[in-house]
Amino acid sequence: MLAADVAGYSRLMGADEEGTLARLKAARKTLVDPAIASHRCRIVKTTGDGMLVEFASAVDAMRCAVDVQLRMAEPYAASVPQDQRIEFRIGIHVGDIIIDDNDIFGDGVNIAARLEGIAEPGGICISDDAYRQVRGKVEMACDDLGSQTLKNIAEPMRAWRIRLGDEIAAKSQSDLFANAPILAVPDKPSIAVLPFQNMSSDPEQEHFADGMVEDIITALSRFKSLFVIARNSSFTYKAKSVDTKQIGRQLGVRYVLEGSVRKAGGRVRITGQLIDAATGTHLWADRFDGALEDIFDLQDRVTQQVVGAIAPELDRAETQRARRRPSGNIDAVTEYYRGAPYISWPTTPENNDIALQHFRNAIALDPTFPNPYGATGTCLMWRRNNHWPADVANDDAQLLRFADRIQELGTDDAMTLTAIGFALFANRVNCEAGIDLVDRGILSNSNYAPAHLCRGYLRVWDGGTDAAIADFEQSMRLSPRDPFTFSAMIGIAFGHFNACRYAEAAIWADRSVKLFPFFIGGLRTAVACFAEAGRLEDAQKAKADLLRLSPGWRISKQGHDPVRSSEVTMKRNEAFRKAGLPE
Repeated sequence: MLAADVAGYSRLMGADEEGTLARLKAARKTLVDPAIASHRCRIVKTTGDGMLVEFASAVDAMRCAVDVQLRMAEPYAASVPQDQRIEFRIGIHVGDIIIDDNDIFGDGVNIAARLEGIAEPGGICISDDAYRQVRGKVEMACDDLGSQTLKNIAEPMRAWRIRLGDEIAAKSQSDLFANAPILAVPDKPSIAVLPFQNMSSDPEQEHFADGMVEDIITALSRFKSLFVIARNSSFTYKAKSVDTKQIGRQLGVRYVLEGSVRKAGGRVRITGQLIDAATGTHLWADRFDGALEDIFDLQDRVTQQVVGAIAPELDRAETQRARRRPSGNIDAVTEYYRGAPYISWPTTPENNDIALQHFRNAIALDPTFPNPYGATGTCLMWRRNNHWPADVANDDAQLLRFADRIQELGTDDAMTLTAIGFALFANRVNCEAGIDLVDRGILSNSNYAPAHLCRGYLRVWDGGTDAAIADFEQSMRLSPRDPFTFSAMIGIAFGHFNACRYAEAAIWADRSVKLFPFFIGGLRTAVACFAEAGRLEDAQKAKADLLRLSPGWRISKQGHDPVRSSEVTMKRNEAFRKAGLPE
């Protein structure tokens, strides 16, 4: 049985009854009903905000639920303001039912409904009985919620949460890069590190395996003599069986590292194999065992083996520079790993808050660990950028404290420097300090793609042109299959706009909108570029899409705007007026 309803339906109806009904009807007609119809099932009944569906198997129910939630998480849905968004919660259970006049009753139905009640908005919660039926048959990551006390159900029940974030990103990714060109391999040694398989019996350790691989990517990227593909592109291959030669062509690299992680008690085992993507030849395979407290030593050993195989000429000084000790407190590291997936795109206010709590826990456990300071800065930036509720003055003060703190720690971690620096500028707290920190991040790690993307935006927001465009282009090469590629394209359009090269600006704006047509920032830039390029029909279409997604948008009330250059602001506003956007 599958039970579903709309999260916060009463609140949505109270705020806008007519609009909520229209959005729900449209979602049912275009997304939910077609998904259900494509699976073997019977809709038993529907209510104003929900439905009960019967399936022949738990596998069918699971696949249907994932299909529904992925369709509901399409980019257009994510762009709807949070307080207006239609999001389903879904519960699945396998159990006995009573059939009576085309309706079904019994504990099986009640349990499915109660599981739906503890699912997150946009999420899926399944019983342990259902989990046993789908395990190994449906490729989805699950989090064990442990024993749950469900309302009006006599005995506590073990429940599982389906992790959909990676699937959502991967789906968007495959749509964006279906026709991506084959990339040339750089002159220097180039490598992509794929997500390692979690071999632990506990699915909760998935975040640990992912975090550990991210650290290996970071360690490799600190070698200036290597070309290392960014995490966002490498992780698009998670849980997929893809030929390494194909990966090499798609990412433009010579080598691929893959492996597995097993964490049990206080021990960790890492296995790795290095493959020449051009030939498919295995260069080496090895196993690394150690205590949990020695995780960074194990990562360093993996890194040194890789470097020794692909660039043995690197000197000892560069190897030493690449070594780092972010924290000696494994609990702090684990908290940081737990929070990281919650700020991956696309994120939500609820996930942002969960991430913040994990990062604050990590800081409390080890105040000398730099990574959670940067990650917290990203959370505060997302909060301002998306106009989510916040104490703005407190967030700004916290960013300034964090900037001082990472100076005291003397960190050269590119992620931390970039995240704090970008937040300082984007939130308009201290723009000059923000620029300095992002520059330092790139100087420390020129392979860190987000730093180039961030510096590109700081430059265009200050009126920059060609230097900003070069940063965006470098970010795309370092992460050629990144879900945020559309953002780099918007930035390139912005750079050409600042340089008054309106035809080129319009071409890049058009590309970004086609890749991701539901991002308000991209549509806003596209309106200005199209208007100045004389592509008035395209400007009118982009304007209509912008106002459809944000009906209250006005030139004079753009909310928080990170653009610092008054010249850019005036120029852009004139382009908005030329396109007929409302004052």
